[in-house]
Amino acid sequence: MKKIVLLSLVLLLGTCANCQSTDTSINRLESEKTVNYENITRIEEILTVFNLDLVASEWLIVKDRIGKQCRHEMLEYLNGLKERKIWALKMDDATGRPNNGYFWGNNYWIGSMSLCRNIYKSEDDIRTKKEPSNVGLSFINGNSNAASIAHENPPFMPRFSVLKITFKEPQTTPNPRVIHIGVCLPSMCDEEDIFNIANFTRPNLKYSEIINVRIPSSDGFSLWKDSTFIIMLTVTIIVGVFITWGTAYDIILKRRLKEKTQVKSYTKELHSESSGLNCTTYDLTRAMSDKKSSCVGIGIPSNVNNNNSDENLAADPTISDDKNLSLFEELLLSFSLLSNFRTICDKGVGSDTIACIHGIRTFSMVWIILGHTCIVAFKYSDNMEFRKVVEKEFSFQTISNGAFSVDTFFFIGGFLVSFIYFRTNAKGNLEKLSKGTNELFLGTQHFFGLLAYRFIRLTVPYLYVLGIVEITMKYFASNSVFEPPANDHINCPKFWWRNILYINTMFASSEMCMLWSWYLANDTQFYIIGAIILIIAVKHFKFAASILFTFLMSAWITTGVIAYRNNHSPNTDDPLALFDKIYDKPWTRFGPYIIGMGVGWVLFKTNCKIKFTKIQLITGWTLSIGTFLYLLYGLFNVELSQTAAAAYSSLSHSAWAIALAWLVIGCSTGNGGYLNRLLSSTWLYPFSRVTYCAYLVHPIIVRIYALNNDAPIHMGVDSMIVIFLGQTVASYMFSFLISLAFEAPVVTMLKILVPNRKSIYKDTTS
Repeated sequence: MKKIVLLSLVLLLGTCANCQSTDTSINRLESEKTVNYENITRIEEILTVFNLDLVASEWLIVKDRIGKQCRHEMLEYLNGLKERKIWALKMDDATGRPNNGYFWGNNYWIGSMSLCRNIYKSEDDIRTKKEPSNVGLSFINGNSNAASIAHENPPFMPRFSVLKITFKEPQTTPNPRVIHIGVCLPSMCDEEDIFNIANFTRPNLKYSEIINVRIPSSDGFSLWKDSTFIIMLTVTIIVGVFITWGTAYDIILKRRLKEKTQVKSYTKELHSESSGLNCTTYDLTRAMSDKKSSCVGIGIPSNVNNNNSDENLAADPTISDDKNLSLFEELLLSFSLLSNFRTICDKGVGSDTIACIHGIRTFSMVWIILGHTCIVAFKYSDNMEFRKVVEKEFSFQTISNGAFSVDTFFFIGGFLVSFIYFRTNAKGNLEKLSKGTNELFLGTQHFFGLLAYRFIRLTVPYLYVLGIVEITMKYFASNSVFEPPANDHINCPKFWWRNILYINTMFASSEMCMLWSWYLANDTQFYIIGAIILIIAVKHFKFAASILFTFLMSAWITTGVIAYRNNHSPNTDDPLALFDKIYDKPWTRFGPYIIGMGVGWVLFKTNCKIKFTKIQLITGWTLSIGTFLYLLYGLFNVELSQTAAAAYSSLSHSAWAIALAWLVIGCSTGNGGYLNRLLSSTWLYPFSRVTYCAYLVHPIIVRIYALNNDAPIHMGVDSMIVIFLGQTVASYMFSFLISLAFEAPVVTMLKILVPNRKSIYKDTTS
């Protein structure tokens, strides 16, 4: 009985405890109901930098700060919003506002310039508007009522402008962010009016500051009033006429030759050769080198294509006697699309060409396009923080270390200059070639011949692309909602002459026109130094080699000192960090070019016949591949000391060239296996031959895609792959056109116009 009573007491006490706990929870919930949740903070409230409600509430003050015409149209706009007019709501809809993803790096609240510009429609536009198109559009948009909304013009012309505002809020944005916000306002409001209006639309005045106001198309820029555009258009028309004329004449000569061979019944061999369209007796692009003579510079062996950058340093026209062509006819045929296109797509290479160079050059160019695509996409994206995420990925090191692709081109440039020079000049015995001519005079003449040929061949397409850059950047600076990535629209008209003299790397990047042309300036400067050293090496090889070694050591030391003093860390800094101090300066990038010259001499000296033991091959390929992999991925999640970082910055570019040296030696000596088959594939030759033009034009394609948009790019792995592939295809298509129109004709004309110099440049190997 006692046990039952005790058990009942325990249960009773537990029940009371539960009741008390339940009462406490109920009381807590009841107390929370009394809390005021109406004052919670939303992100759009913090980020609001343009609010027309404030303009309306402070209108008595605002109207005195703006012009009379702007005041009148703004009042109509505010009344239109109050009355919920469709045109006013469209203007408000076209105005940018805080979008999702601010903490994901969205600094572009652009709105829609297209919508703003299409709110006002002329009577002709309204009359010619077809109902079926409206219905179709409505069906696609899933809004069956949209077509029934009658168009309503505003009482004024709207105009789009972009505000550039710095924003810094202690809790959400401790570091200043630059915000770009598009606004659709009446057209009678100029920059000063919009600036004053915007000052009244910012509730957080202490956290934001207006930098400037841009109104696209407000400067009245017109292509037809631009002198550069008129010059470029004139040149394009003239070249187009010559291309049409030259191609037509080429076709006529082919037909005449075919008819002639059929009537006269030449021998079977001659008939077979002349009746085909692949090679004709007047085809200047297939001109063969005469061993008894060569042009100023370096003689070019047979079958070497004339479009390769630094592969052909001179040309030697030889025309069959089957048809005597006048000088004008020869020059006219140099513009033939048939001959030039066939030459670019020729699957043959000359005996003085290392075939694997074509593949290395092609893949390196694609690598450069990939890097530039990502750089521009990062700048104009609405999720910039995505970059910080992908940069932590192991595979992204391939892109972040893309600067090594440029070292590949420096290596190729030095290699081809040295290899072709020595092989073409038959061990470079200048004393035998000169036959008693003064060495200083002969060397000077030889040097200026080399330099003149290179200058003409490179500068003609370069100057044309330079004009395209200036025109396009002027257009986008005036019409795009985005600011241009560089000041080409300002710098090119002022400093284009620096580019033509190839000295633009001697100035700050802020004053450079066509920023990516820094490579051409450096490569030309290296070429000048290399040509002098090669001429010296003809009689004083050891002295020339010591000069190269001194330059190499100086480049290493200089780069290391600069990197150390600026505390440059290649594993954490932006790849383009210290651009003006390290990245584009010739004294820091000379190493790969020097190593390339050395490899060119080695392959010439051995005639590409080097025997390696199995152990040597395994060791060489292991070290080469290991060096490539380490330079690309070795610094992933690795912290370097200041000294180690400086040493890496100093030696890494040359280490890349040394690894590349083994690759070229292995492939050229028959030890490349499947890799050599890939790099020497004939399908890569056409792309390799237009590499120079592809390098010139691809940044234009990348910029056009970004600046021509009405909204920022949204980055993602899949979208970036699609963008990259599209820009690669477009870049090569454009480069083929530039090469066909300017590069190939110029090289062929140099073959025709440059006089022979038999006594100086005779090939002594025969």
